[in-house]
This record gives sequence, structure tokens and C-alpha cells, in this order.
Amino acid sequence: MLDFRSCAFAFMTLFAATQVRAEAPATSAAPGGGTASPTITVFAAASLKNALDAAAAAYKSKTGVDTTISYAGSMALAKQIESGAPAEVFLSADVASMDYLAERNLIQPKTRFDLLGNTLVLIAPRTSKLEKVALTKEALASAIGSGKIATGDVASVPVGKYAKAALDKLGLWSVAEPHFAFTDNVRSALMFVAREEAPLGIVYLTDAKSEPKVKIVATFPSTSHPPIVYPVALTASAKGDAPAKFLVFLKGPEARAIFVEQGFVTLH
Repeated sequence: MLDFRSCAFAFMTLFAATQVRAEAPATSAAPGGGTASPTITVFAAASLKNALDAAAAAYKSKTGVDTTISYAGSMALAKQIESGAPAEVFLSADVASMDYLAERNLIQPKTRFDLLGNTLVLIAPRTSKLEKVALTKEALASAIGSGKIATGDVASVPVGKYAKAALDKLGLWSVAEPHFAFTDNVRSALMFVAREEAPLGIVYLTDAKSEPKVKIVATFPSTSHPPIVYPVALTASAKGDAPAKFLVFLKGPEARAIFVEQGFVTLH
């Protein structure tokens, strides 16, 4: 089985905004020589990038408060926080990554809630001759041919875990398993398909909607995998009112409209 982790790492360097930052939250000078509110440091699942960037921009426009957002696979971010990275807000693409921090007393449990849901889809490059792929052994095998299916690592990346569960449930794992190209996060899988380096990929609906160079060729039934849930919480190290106010904004109507436009389901 081909493992694209090293390729994914090199590719992701093109997206500097997605790299985890280790420095302390910055402050900026305010008019008159004072200091503005500290920047809120957010760690978020890679699939949230477009929507959360837009929500953060709306929040800054409304309040003047900046956010520094680092995107990656949810468990990778959780382990960064465990290692002492200075995140104040954590948004995960699965419950397990949030639970990992909760079990280590690294989040503030009373601030935790489920923010969003998503849908799992099969994608192909926009230029592909494929239009619709039935989720049967014969149809999937024909669509794959001798090619690869890009998705997150099924052992550690939420989208990969959801993909494995769905394929197992539908009896398709034996067909797909020899063809996987695993990546460190869902956006890397998306870009392999967009660049036509993989003829198929399993990503979230919101990722597919964000990239014009791919198209959806199948949608996995919601009953074929555990619910796709994005929990959010303040980390144990979060201080002051600013991070908490940002959480309130994320579940408010302005942010909700942004998430829905991107294809998420709001849960709160």
C-alpha cells in the first residue's frame, strides 16, 4: 500500500497558515500607545479552514479581536496541545480527539459543546469521466481501476476513521484497502485529487465544496459511519474573557450562517 505521508508533508508546506505555531499569542499596539486585546490562539481541524477563516474575519470586523488559527489533523493538534503548544480554543473533527484532551485534563469541560456536523463523500477530479459511482463492489472496483484513493490515515485522522467505518459497513473495505494513499489530514487528500495525483478521494462535503477542481461522485449514507461531529472547547490554559467570547460568537447566528453556506450542519 502506498503511503503518501511524506508527500503530504512536503505539499502542506505550501500552506503556511496550516502549520502549528509554537509562539505565545501576540499583542498589537492600539492607538494612543496602549495594547489591544491579545490574539486568540485557535487549533482547528483542517476541514474547517475556509469556514473558520471566514468566521474569524467576521469576528474581527465585529470586535477588532484577531485570531491566530493553526490547521492540521485533529489528533495531531491534540498531541501538540498535550506537549504544551499555546492553544486557547480547540476545534476537533471528531469526538475522540477532544476526549483525548479531556482525559488528560487539558480542556475546560464546562465549555465543551458540539458545534458542527458534516457529510462523507467520494470525489474525483473535475476532469474525470466519472459522474456517479454506486457504492457497490463492482462499481467501486471499476472506478478505482489501478489508481489510488486518497483519504486521511485510517488509524489517526478523523476522515480516515469515518471512511474505514463506512467502507466496512457497506462491505467495500476489501475492494478499497489495497488502493489507499493515506495523508496526514483531509485537505492533503483533497489536494491530491484536485491535482489529479489520485483519481478518487474520500473527504467531507465541505472540502469538496471548497475546491472547484473536484466533483462529488458518491455520498456515503450517514448510517454507514459514526456521526461526524465537531466538538469545541477552551483549553485548560486559556485565560481571560477573549477566548470564551469567541466561542459564544461561533455558536451565534453570524457564524452559523457562514458554516451553513460552506456545507456544515450546525448542532448548537
